[in-house]
Amino acid sequence: MYRITLECHGVPAAAGPGAAGDITQEFRSNYPHEHNVVCTFADGVLRLIAENDYDPEGLNLIDEFSDNICAYIAPFDGSIKLVSVKALS
Repeated sequence: MYRITLECHGVPAAAGPGAAGDITQEFRSNYPHEHNVVCTFADGVLRLIAENDYDPEGLNLIDEFSDNICAYIAPFDGSIKLVSVKALS
């Protein structure tokens, strides 16, 4: 199992809090392969933390996070950064 942390910088303050809640709910409802998902917003940064057992480089989660950002924050031209991938025992 891997715990993956991603960040998206430069998120508009007006959109961030609502998007964080919507993205958390979207992952919990429609991405059953992602576990313990939490998306938060602080200081212009959306942070997503999720666990899965198949994505050691976080690439799939980056793609899913990007799709959700596009759905809940439009128009927006931010970038997603892989912060960490931690193997859980």
